[in-house]
Amino acid sequence: MTKQHSELVFLGLGANLNAPLEQIRKATNALSEHAEINLVASSSLYGSKPMGPQDQPDYVNSVVAIETNLSALALLDITQKIELDFGRVRKENRWGPRTLDIDIILFKDQKIDNERLTVPHYGMKTREFVLYPLHEVAPELCLPCGTELTELLKTIDKNSLTILATS
Repeated sequence: MTKQHSELVFLGLGANLNAPLEQIRKATNALSEHAEINLVASSSLYGSKPMGPQDQPDYVNSVVAIETNLSALALLDITQKIELDFGRVRKENRWGPRTLDIDIILFKDQKIDNERLTVPHYGMKTREFVLYPLHEVAPELCLPCGTELTELLKTIDKNSLTILATS
């Protein structure tokens, strides 16, 4: 099975505080303006229900495909700085509300598991707000484990996922 997009990096963006639609758009711009990141594609902006506590606003999510020569940990440092610049406060409530969350979903065809980063993202295969936007930017994608994205989509309900705006 041939791996598609094996040199691309896919990031998942999410926000549900402080005008989340604008947060995602501005964060995408911040990524694209970084000297060592080339933005290749950006999905539509999707509305989704929160994963954790339901007493929080709905989320806005997207996926972007980028090219970079950065290491995965160097990219993580950049994404975490962007999160902080956008007012992200890390709390104990893992699935609580946030101004911005940027996750490294896939880093080329690498498998990474260390104290700071797990790639492929540990929850990507079960999250409609990751898989549907990912399919939009990389419909022929085959994951490092050999699973085709189109096969995963057959197992995932859209729940209340809706397209709010195009990128």
